[in-house]
Amino acid sequence: MQGFKDVPRAVWLLSAGVFVNAVASFTFVFVFVYLTGPRGLGVTEAGLVTGIGGLGVVAGNFTGGWYGDRYGHRRVLLAASVLGGAALTLLPLLPTTALYLALPLAQYTLGVVRSANSALVAVIVPEGARRQAFAVVRCVANGGFTLGPPLGGLIATGLSYDWLFVGDGLGTLLFALWTARVVPARGAARRAAAPDEGHDRGGVWRELRARPPVLVLLGAVLVVDVVYRQQYSTFPVFLGDHGLDTRAYGLILALNGAVILVLELPAAVALRNRPPLRVVGVGLLFVGAGYAALLAGIGVAAAVAMMVLLSLGEILYKTTATAYVADQAPEHAIGRFQSLYAGVSVSGVVLGAPLGGALYSAAPGLLWPVCAVLAAGAGAAVLWVSSRQGRHAARPAHETGSRPQPVAG
Repeated sequence: MQGFKDVPRAVWLLSAGVFVNAVASFTFVFVFVYLTGPRGLGVTEAGLVTGIGGLGVVAGNFTGGWYGDRYGHRRVLLAASVLGGAALTLLPLLPTTALYLALPLAQYTLGVVRSANSALVAVIVPEGARRQAFAVVRCVANGGFTLGPPLGGLIATGLSYDWLFVGDGLGTLLFALWTARVVPARGAARRAAAPDEGHDRGGVWRELRARPPVLVLLGAVLVVDVVYRQQYSTFPVFLGDHGLDTRAYGLILALNGAVILVLELPAAVALRNRPPLRVVGVGLLFVGAGYAALLAGIGVAAAVAMMVLLSLGEILYKTTATAYVADQAPEHAIGRFQSLYAGVSVSGVVLGAPLGGALYSAAPGLLWPVCAVLAAGAGAAVLWVSSRQGRHAARPAHETGSRPQPVAG
């Protein structure tokens, strides 16, 4: 644990709440089955409600940090957790027609919680320890998500699907109470923007334009997230088309959680002093290599290799990219920078299935080469920016000025 000595106690305590909340967050796995089963919606209607909910998640991630910069990240996290938890708990009591509004609203608040939580960690952790801190939060969240679906299945079959939403909602409410207790308001007080800055979105875009590496990183993550999430949509269809059933898919998918739980924290410590963009770029290349592994011919070995490579790529790029964006953010816009990253990092929730499904339907043999090329291109772009940044940093002080400046173009 030597490499985590700089992670504040509040982050460890917050992570305990994140773990419990992640264990209880099983409704996202069963929502489509719930809508088409107990609620009696057709597949098309259920797809519409689920799709709108996915948009809510992405919108919540994009906006949570903006609220936090204005009102305080702890306050926004607590408010969104209470609203989201209450909405999930009451959802089984609502008429079916109300689900078109209630479910997306609940998903939106949970998206706000995710980005506000990232911004809160970025604010309370000093620069230099953020990679380790985000690794701790991600590791416990993945551990919770690994336990959640099996537990949700037991609740759905042993009690009812309604209790899934009640349990998820209560878990979110408990997370709010725990956060209020372990993250003191004074310790989480953000370096607040002036009132005019809080609404100055143009100022944030100016800050982004002054940081081209951040813009390249956001674009690369946007592309790769669409590619990455094919494992949840077209990949199981691909396995089924080649004779591997749902049980095989579940076991292969379980590798993702296992690899992350074993390697996430050691990797964060071992790589904490490595140039972040280089680590991110290599991680994106691993994602591309994972899909390229499927070109060797379908089988259990190829599918396992694909999942291991994908998991290694996720370990390298997700934590490091989150911390890098936080480190690059100006103090008055930490939340907004985190929201932008959080939003693009879940873009595949909305874009992945329709884009991948359309390509797989039209030309099945092209999907994995396209995924591999897109991820490799994104990784190459980030590595190119990293090399430019390194050359810029190596220039003499009389050429660059004594104060480090963002890389220009």
